Amino acid sequence: MPTRNKFVPSGVIPACLLPFNDDFSIDEKNYRKHLRDVAAVEGLSAVTVNAHASEAHACSFEEQQRVLGVSLSELPSMPVVNGIYADGSAYAAKLASMADAEGASALLVFPPNSIAMGGQLRPEMALSHFKMIADSTDLPLIVFQYPMGGGLGHTLETLVRMAEEIPSVVAIKDWCNDGMLHERHIRVLQNLSRPISVLTTHSAWLMSSLMMGCNGLLSGAGSVIADLQMDLWRAVQSGDLVLAQGINDRIYPMVQAFYAPPFLDMHNRMKEVAVLLERLPRAVVRPPLCKLGHREIEVLERAIKEADIGPLGAGRRAA
Repeated sequence: MPTRNKFVPSGVIPACLLPFNDDFSIDEKNYRKHLRDVAAVEGLSAVTVNAHASEAHACSFEEQQRVLGVSLSELPSMPVVNGIYADGSAYAAKLASMADAEGASALLVFPPNSIAMGGQLRPEMALSHFKMIADSTDLPLIVFQYPMGGGLGHTLETLVRMAEEIPSVVAIKDWCNDGMLHERHIRVLQNLSRPISVLTTHSAWLMSSLMMGCNGLLSGAGSVIADLQMDLWRAVQSGDLVLAQGINDRIYPMVQAFYAPPFLDMHNRMKEVAVLLERLPRAVVRPPLCKLGHREIEVLERAIKEADIGPLGAGRRAA
């Protein structure tokens, strides 16, 4: 088992999908296979479970506990980041304690929807939420930073206060969706007296984001294209712009398909791609998400061919 509480979030961290059977129960056999497929990509820093990509919003406490337990048993040498998706701070702390007891290496903390209607004007609410979680575990915390326009994003000032007041906050997963603000996050947070790593999740413009100097990426798209993300990360780290551009040319059609409107279908589409790549047997999602129609699946097929991955590509091996 990886050494806990010393895990430093950085590098490439895919967020895994969660396969379901036709009756919406968890398909544990194929979940284990999916974990192995993702983790087979050389150089990954960790994987994330119980997050957006695994439809944590639709999973019970007991299911999330089982998902984490299965993940840890299947990947005993891989750090596992566990999502904390909860609207109430007490429930978030309960999830955090469970993840700590099970053996997670870090926690990805989602903003509670309960602060959406003006919570940015009451930063003490976000601080209280994170402090309650921090009091329940000493695991490293990753702050999931949302776009400011939706009301769930934290101001930069609040993020700095979190860094100053909550020692277990070590990183943010940045989805501010604002290029100028994203660069400010990188320049300010990674240069604090106690640096806070910025992990980008701007997967639709990943190359641009990484070139700004992020310390890593945490992305649901990594559930199916972790190998390309890893190659891009290495190219950017080595300063090889030409190589990075070539890799990005292959990533481009995939993210254009994944993140097309409606945005909420992104992980639904990733499941369909996993089926098209013969990595999962079915693409069942839990309601209110709905299965994609035939035309959109055809769009995904074309994207796979253009990206040249898997059995639909021109023969390149996809991890």
